[in-house]
Amino acid sequence: MPKIPPNASDSRADAPNGPRGWFSDRLLRRLFGNASWLLGGKSLNAVFGLAALAIGARALGVETFGVLVLIHSFTQAVGEIAKFQSWQAVIRYGTPALQSGNRGDFQRLLRFTVMLDGISAVLGMVLSVVLAWALASYFGWPEAVVPAAMLYVTSVLFMVTATPTGVLRLVDRFDVLAGQSTIGAFIRMAGGALVWALGGGLEWFLVAWYAGTAVAGIYLIGAGWQELRRRGHLDEWAWRGGGLTAGFPGIWGFVWTTNLNTTLELAFTHMGTLAVGWILGPAEAALFRIARQFADAIAKPAKLLIPAIYPELARLAAGNEFGTMRNLIQRSALLAGGLGTAMLGLVWLLGEPLLRLTVGPEFTAAYPVMIWLVAGSVISIWAFPLEPLLISTGHAGTALKVRVWSTALYVPLLLWLLDRMGLLGAGIAALAASLFILLALLVPVVRWFRVRLTPPAA
Repeated sequence: MPKIPPNASDSRADAPNGPRGWFSDRLLRRLFGNASWLLGGKSLNAVFGLAALAIGARALGVETFGVLVLIHSFTQAVGEIAKFQSWQAVIRYGTPALQSGNRGDFQRLLRFTVMLDGISAVLGMVLSVVLAWALASYFGWPEAVVPAAMLYVTSVLFMVTATPTGVLRLVDRFDVLAGQSTIGAFIRMAGGALVWALGGGLEWFLVAWYAGTAVAGIYLIGAGWQELRRRGHLDEWAWRGGGLTAGFPGIWGFVWTTNLNTTLELAFTHMGTLAVGWILGPAEAALFRIARQFADAIAKPAKLLIPAIYPELARLAAGNEFGTMRNLIQRSALLAGGLGTAMLGLVWLLGEPLLRLTVGPEFTAAYPVMIWLVAGSVISIWAFPLEPLLISTGHAGTALKVRVWSTALYVPLLLWLLDRMGLLGAGIAALAASLFILLALLVPVVRWFRVRLTPPAA
């Protein structure tokens, strides 16, 4: 990242200089400490998730496995579209409520976000069933599989867990989130292995993957509720109470903006797989999904820093500690980005043998697109603290505009390159979009710091 102007008004914020000073930075240690809990869980999650994909790929073959990943990606896409990102509201508005000891305000906030979660879960489930029935033929799902797919998409109900996610992040229980993230992947892996051993087909793989989603969602809801009760935040709790948004200025605009922002972000995750399946077919979608899994694994550490950095930025913004915020995002981006760049080199050298070893020789055709997708993920690693900073400081609208323009660039570019270049075009489009997002987020962040850290004229 380019160097942000030094803090001329808050010298207390500067941490010790030099590499040793970086690692003695209290906030940086806490950020990476919280992320390490998630990384531990997500590392297992990545291993179990890759194993689940490898088992499904070897058991079903490229074409049928492509149908499985298309059904799963479709369900995840609808789930992400349906749910409000109310966890961000829990952190943004819950932080000052807890810091001031105002339990009543905090409980009203929770009632509001739980209401959003409940409504979006039901609407998402209905929408997913209707769309699965209407679009099945366009994704190449065999007619005999459509009823099972329509049942599978009801797992959207267990994906809408934004409020407990926000609660656990707010109270620094990243260890619980780490455990939860592993449960679903483990069940998909173990269940898939059992199905493979018993000679089951696609429908039974859908059952195993559904169970993973359902158990992980129920566990997260229970863990969040238990943590609130243990800390006394549910004392004198009541489900009814007027004025849910009173005292939370701009909360409706905030939740709508962050929700739309996440919906647009889908263009770079599940929607990519769906577009490949729509235009090129299930077999190419299977190759893309495998390549995407490796790219996501490279970016996973930085993605785990995103939820960990939100509470830190919210606390610093509340205290007007802008110099400390500058140091935190610079140093965390450099550390994460440097590691991601090194991983890109390893994938370049070892990616093809790794594909052959994990998912079989049929899937080595995913290697070319995998390189482009990993490169795009590395760019996103360098950019990881920029969007959280904008959202945490009340500039969610700016982040939304970046997502709107990046989606407007990515979607037509993706469709055009898929038509012209096939599967490789999907990787090139992803890299171009990642570069655009980095630059488009960096400009307003640099301007924001320049305004707040430049000393007033004498």
